[in-house]
Amino acid sequence: MTSRTTSTAAFVLSLVGGILILLGSVVTWMWLVLDGFNFDGMMNGFGHMMGGYQDMMDGFGFTHGFMMGLPFVGVVSGIVVIISAVMLAAQPAARLTWGTIILAFSVISFLGMGGFWIGAILGIAGGALAISTRPAQKSRA
Repeated sequence: MTSRTTSTAAFVLSLVGGILILLGSVVTWMWLVLDGFNFDGMMNGFGHMMGGYQDMMDGFGFTHGFMMGLPFVGVVSGIVVIISAVMLAAQPAARLTWGTIILAFSVISFLGMGGFWIGAILGIAGGALAISTRPAQKSRA
C-alpha cells in the first residue's frame, strides 16, 4: 500500500469515526433531554406504589446530572476527531500530531458511548493508521 492510499484510508476512517461519535453523542443527549432515562427510583416502574417515597431512591439528582455530562464529552470528542481528520488530510506532514489527537479523543469518546462504539473503533483505527504511516520517499532518479 502506498503512503498516499494509507493516508487517505486514515483520513476516511477518522472522518467517519468522528461523524459517528458526534451523531451518537447527539442522539444520546437528545434521549436524555427528552427524559429517555428514567431515574425516578425503582418504584416508578410499579406505578409509585410506595406512596411518594420513591424520591428517596433516585440518588438525589446526581445520576441524571452526571449522565447529562457524558454526551457532552462525546460531542466535544466527535468535533475534535472530525477537525483532526480534516487537518490530517490538509497537512499530511503533521500526521503524527493529528493521528495522536485522533487516537486520544477516540478513546475518550468511549465515555459518551463512542458513536455507538463503532465510531470510536473507526477513529482508533484511523489514528493508529495515521501514526504508523511512513512518509513517502523521494526517488533519486
